[in-house]
Amino acid sequence: MYDLIIIGGGPAGLTAAVYAARKKMDTLLLTKEFGGQLMWTKEIENYMGYQFISGPELMSKFEEQVKRFAVLTKYEEVSSLKVRDDGTFLIKTEEGEYEGKTVIAAMGKRPRRLEVPGEIEFTGRGVSYCATCDGPLFADKVVAVVGGGNSAVQAALELSDIAPTVYLIVRNNTYNADPILLDKMKVAKNIVEMKGYVSTGIFGDELVEKITISEIASGKTQDLAVEGVFVEVGLEPNSEFLQDIVGMNQEGELVVDCRSKTNIPGLYAAGDVTNGPDKQIVIAAGDGAKSALMAYDYLLHRK
Repeated sequence: MYDLIIIGGGPAGLTAAVYAARKKMDTLLLTKEFGGQLMWTKEIENYMGYQFISGPELMSKFEEQVKRFAVLTKYEEVSSLKVRDDGTFLIKTEEGEYEGKTVIAAMGKRPRRLEVPGEIEFTGRGVSYCATCDGPLFADKVVAVVGGGNSAVQAALELSDIAPTVYLIVRNNTYNADPILLDKMKVAKNIVEMKGYVSTGIFGDELVEKITISEIASGKTQDLAVEGVFVEVGLEPNSEFLQDIVGMNQEGELVVDCRSKTNIPGLYAAGDVTNGPDKQIVIAAGDGAKSALMAYDYLLHRK
């Protein structure tokens, strides 16, 4: 029976692990993979203490700090969580079962799909959800980025350094991206903005050869000859296993109060999987620290 089980290995989960260890809590960290979304992030310019650092570099710093403490880490994907009658928790993975007095859910989010023909078939064969990871494979090739937020504009900028042409396909006529990124995009001469369009299909033989887009205003379609399609249309929370157990909003985010509490006593949530108003690294880390302190306070008063 652990004092605390943390689910998730991103900024929120790792920060929670450090704070829990400093409180001498017997802690287990369960995560499908290390680093979360930061492992896809090339440039970070707004995390305090670093004027510039890549996502993998920042997460290695987090990992170093966690390793200073006795936090048991298991790379296992959680499949279910059960609240027992005595208020403790039973968590199951494919590899085993674990008991905890408190739990912090910090599973983060994953890329949302376009849900168009060809997307699944060509994933890994021209369709990608991570420009930082897969961008170098498309050097000197024409590519498309679908999306209009920070991640889409950032992906287009990264790819513009190696691709002769980058089509940026945006549903709306305006972007939902930070001004500093839009200013950088104005300098790039090889980003072709396709505003007011949606993707209707991705096609090819063995590999991607074209993406079909449709103009929302007129309904007219056209094909863009590309060898890569980078999908950047937002994220969805990794919260399925908590459905019908924890209070969620319509987006599937866990609803928490200012003390990181869910509607289940002893179950806290932190980071992008919550209904917090902004999804930022520094906010996720702060959530992780707060949730660990609240879990400790819960155990203290329960004793």
